[in-house]
Amino acid sequence: MAEIFTAIGLMSGTSIDGIDVAMLETDGEGVVVRRQNLSVPYDPAFRDRLKHGLEDAKAIMKRDERPGSLAGLERDLTLRHADAVRSFLSENNILPDGIDVVGFHGQTVLHRPDEALTVQIGDGALLSREIGIPVVYDMRANDMAHGGQGAPLVPVYHAALARNLDNPRWPVCFVNIGGISNLTCVGADGAIVAFDSGPGNTLIDQWVQAHAGIPFDQGGRIASEGRVLPALADRYLASPFFTDEKRRSLDRNDFLPPEGGDAELSDGARTLAYVTAAAIFRSAGHLGEMPKTFVICGGGRHNDTIMGDLRNEAERIGAVLLTAEQAGFDGDAMEAEAWAYLAVRSLKGLPLTFPGTTGVEKPVTGGIVAVFDAIGPCSQH
Repeated sequence: MAEIFTAIGLMSGTSIDGIDVAMLETDGEGVVVRRQNLSVPYDPAFRDRLKHGLEDAKAIMKRDERPGSLAGLERDLTLRHADAVRSFLSENNILPDGIDVVGFHGQTVLHRPDEALTVQIGDGALLSREIGIPVVYDMRANDMAHGGQGAPLVPVYHAALARNLDNPRWPVCFVNIGGISNLTCVGADGAIVAFDSGPGNTLIDQWVQAHAGIPFDQGGRIASEGRVLPALADRYLASPFFTDEKRRSLDRNDFLPPEGGDAELSDGARTLAYVTAAAIFRSAGHLGEMPKTFVICGGGRHNDTIMGDLRNEAERIGAVLLTAEQAGFDGDAMEAEAWAYLAVRSLKGLPLTFPGTTGVEKPVTGGIVAVFDAIGPCSQH
């Protein structure tokens, strides 16, 4: 019988809105029992520090560099993750020794796959020391060292979830709309194809922040008052990213928000919502076979305007479109759950990425393990 691990996953995504904590019981393969989760929002001042850190990160040439504010930011980010773990354990009456491993994503501050450079700040050894639990971190780098794009890493978890769906129409496509959107298509035979599909919430968030002083368009309300501007939408959808046969992972700076004179507030938000939805289906054309079931995950599923556009397109092609919750999952916790699942796979030396997900040469594992003991933390590959 396969060994079952109790694992916690930690995710701070490209939307930089906070830390998601989720717990699984899993063997890192077919057994997945989803347990409690918790979201801990960042305070506005820390979000501003993270945004400044993204600017400082543009100067990075080697992945261990921490220019400007990044060294202090990395430490403070890690300590916030430690506080989030402690809060989760306290709320659920769990002792640290009841957790076998923590999967720590950290915060992506730079992702340049064409240069084989990806940087997630977050000190795994410090986190392990703070919480007294083994930590697996830095899970993207080994993929890049073997010719991969370093993203997406969640697909192997999506494939495990797909096997738990009730009588789905295959292929099943999990769509994660975070700062960047990505697709995972799972065939009836278990084959996985995955890639980034285009901008997710990032452009909308940047647009409403710049023009309304708010961090995001809650529920798509601002967009619902506007109209799609075809010329502006076409400017995004004409990007070579959508026609290039080679799929590549995206950095948040690959697509930039409109200029102030391109649109008024609601029209800009409406157009960017449409671009988010259209990009998903345009990119899905690279899958070979159009999915018959779409499961929408991530923060973007809360934007009713995006969801309306997605439903219209799914109906046009005769596909079923479900939110994560309608499919029986938790869309807010899914990425954190994935990092718990990946941590267990890392401990077992199982592949995290595959040629069909990141373009890596062959299936590879990844991650660094930080183990805290009475002497102190020691890190090992």
